[in-house]
Parts: sequence; C-alpha cells; structure tokens
Amino acid sequence: MEDKNQASSDENLDQTVEIDLSSTVLDLTSFQLHDLNSVELPASLTELDLTANRLSSLDPRISHLSNLKKLSLRQNLFDDAGVEPICNWVALSGLEELVLRDNKLMKIPEVGIFKGLLIFDVSFNEITSLNGLSKISNTLRELYVSKNEVSKIEEIDHFHDLQILELGSNRLRVMENLQNLSNLQELWLGRNRIKVVNLCGLKCIKKISLQSNRLTSMKGFEDCVALEELYLSHNGIAKMEGLSTLVNLHVLDISSNKLTSIDDVQNLTRLEDLWLNDNQIESLESIAEAVAGSTETLATIYLENNPCAKSSNYSAALKQIFPKIQQIDSYLFA
Repeated sequence: MEDKNQASSDENLDQTVEIDLSSTVLDLTSFQLHDLNSVELPASLTELDLTANRLSSLDPRISHLSNLKKLSLRQNLFDDAGVEPICNWVALSGLEELVLRDNKLMKIPEVGIFKGLLIFDVSFNEITSLNGLSKISNTLRELYVSKNEVSKIEEIDHFHDLQILELGSNRLRVMENLQNLSNLQELWLGRNRIKVVNLCGLKCIKKISLQSNRLTSMKGFEDCVALEELYLSHNGIAKMEGLSTLVNLHVLDISSNKLTSIDDVQNLTRLEDLWLNDNQIESLESIAEAVAGSTETLATIYLENNPCAKSSNYSAALKQIFPKIQQIDSYLFA
C-alpha cells in the first residue's frame, strides 16, 4: 500500500513540474524536492524560485541558465559548502536577485561574480560576520541580513546605491560605517543591543526602525529631515525630543518605553499614526497643545496601557482633539 501511494505521489509530482520549455519563469515553491532530477530547466528561464524545498546542493544545470535574473533558494537546507559552486558560475553573471534566506549558512557566500546584483538576501541563517560583503558588486540596492549572529556593521562602504539595509535581530551594539550610504532610504536595526543613535551624517533616510534595542534617548535623528516613518518601541526612552525638525514624519512609534508626557511634536503637520501605548503618560489635558500641528492629519493613535487611558472621557476627548481620527487603540471607527 505504501509503495502504491509513493508511486501515485511521484506521478503527481511529475505532472505538476511538467512545463513549457519556452517558459521564462519557473516557480517550484513548496514542492518539497530533495533534488531537481525530475525537473526540466528551460534555457529561457529568467526567474527560478525554489523556495521551501529540501535542497542541500545546487543542480549544475542552473549554471547554464545565462538569461537568469532572479534565483530564490529560500527555506532550504543549504550550508556554506552547498552554495559554494555558485561563485564559479560565469554564465549567471547577469543575475540581479539572489535569495538565500532561511538556510544553514555560517558566512556570507562569495557572490562577487554577479556584477549587476541588485538584491541579496541571507536573512535567517547563522552568519556571524559581514566579512565577504566587500566583494559584492557596488550595484546593490537591497541587502537583507536579519536574524543572524552579526556583531559589527562592516564592509558596506562601497554600496553607494544601497536603498534598503536590513540588519534586524542580530548582536549589533554600535551604529557605524553608514556614512557612504548616501542613497539609503530604509534602515532596519530592530532587536539588537544598540544604546546610542548614530546615523553617521545620513540625511535622506525615509524609514528607520530601532525597535527592541537599549536606547534611553531619542537624540540623533534631528538631521533626517526626509524621515517619514520612525519606529522606536520597546526601548528605555523617557523623553520625546529631537523631533521638531522631522516635518515629513507620517508614522511615529514610541510605544513600550518610559514616557510620562507627549513632547516635541508640535511641528509635525503630516503625522498620521502615533503609537504611545504602554508608557506612563498621566494626563490628556496637555495633549491638544502637544500635537497641535497634526490635529487635522492624525488618523490613528494608540494610548492604551497608559494612566491617561483610564479616564472616563478618554475616547471622547481624543475624538474632539482629532476630528479626522479613524482609530483609537484597537477600536476602528466606521
């Protein structure tokens, strides 16, 4: 009975992976393949997605796919030795996106052969150092190394065109070596051990996350005048400051800190989302003056789990202050 079921399963698999040999996109996500022996790989492929399989070694036929632009090996069983052959695959030198997320890598793979690489993702591995990034093309636009064991920001100086840098959930203690990333738009550093904000002079960033770090001060963002979203929840911040110049801010999250009052946001005339829940804000009396600049724009405010949220007229007072409010805490208004 078991053999019959296995034969049926194999038959279904063969039918499922049968493809047009002129195809340019092949998506084999969640096929649970241990190898690609039963799969045709058309020479015309520009995208190959092997997400969520059981692969531990690279099929050498991939090395001949000279038209390939996107290769995803996400959520497989690749270790360093398993991906090593890719460093010699000259025919793939035009690759633009390489995803090795959620595997068993211990180091940054050598991928310098890809001279036009735009997106590189090695998140959710066991990488302890960024050593090796210096060999990657300076064309890179997006770099993802979250959920690893990295302790130092390094070897990124040449990424002048980088727009997104994701280093969340690592072991970083210091923000450093960012000064050359003049085109950086998004910086994600949540769940690290950072105590002090240091943006190394960058001014064009639009999104910053430093959630779940060890910050006690908000100082350091004053020059980021293009900033649109700032996430600082789960730190030890006791005072709102350094915000008055951030006139383009749309989202501000300072929930789960040690705030006792709302300050320095009078100039934020574009603020739409304000997260202040799980702090120690005592009173609603001064809130109207504190947020004077955003009374007409604010759509969402979170203040639950503050002493002021226990007031009997809590929601009514907020509705009066913010005529266009759409959400107070988890309650959405029709």
